[in-house]
Amino acid sequence: MERETTVVGRGVGRLAVFRYDLTRTGVHVRLVAPHEYDEVARLSVEAYAHDYTLSDDYRRNIADVAGRAREHEVWVAQDLSSRALLGTVATPRAGAHLSDLGREGEVDFRLLAVAPSARGRGIGELLTRHVLELARQRGAQRVVMNSGPRMLTAHRLYHRLGFVRLPERETVQIEDGTLLAFGYELAPTPVSEGASA
Repeated sequence: MERETTVVGRGVGRLAVFRYDLTRTGVHVRLVAPHEYDEVARLSVEAYAHDYTLSDDYRRNIADVAGRAREHEVWVAQDLSSRALLGTVATPRAGAHLSDLGREGEVDFRLLAVAPSARGRGIGELLTRHVLELARQRGAQRVVMNSGPRMLTAHRLYHRLGFVRLPERETVQIEDGTLLAFGYELAPTPVSEGASA
């Protein structure tokens, strides 16, 4: 992974751009642009509806990319060759949480979605690893997320990456049963030689 950091302006902070080379064409992970909200909403709904029956409320929630982007961060994975948007995930802004699952020292994420046409390219893993890297940069100790009981493909990805179930935090009931909770423990960032404690 290559990361570029650019100073945006006084008092604004820094803009981090992440580039991941998955294939010869490459994939770029960045924050969604306002003119892409509708496209990301369609991609997200299509991804979830491809595998699950969606209630009207859940469909509306998935499609509310503009609302999420106002309050949180919505990331997209873009093919550098075709410029197509391949997937998306939402994270909180630094110091905040997306859901009641997130606690102090944790970063939670939601609505990981991969366009059906882009499946099999590792986009879901790429976006999940992006969340882990973002959490490390923010000094978090753990990354957490909820997942529906029928989202078995996602569960396999999370287990393969090292997430574990957090059954003691599985308290939310939905139509299909109980929302599952997963967590990933982040290793402490090593202190570089010569740094003062």
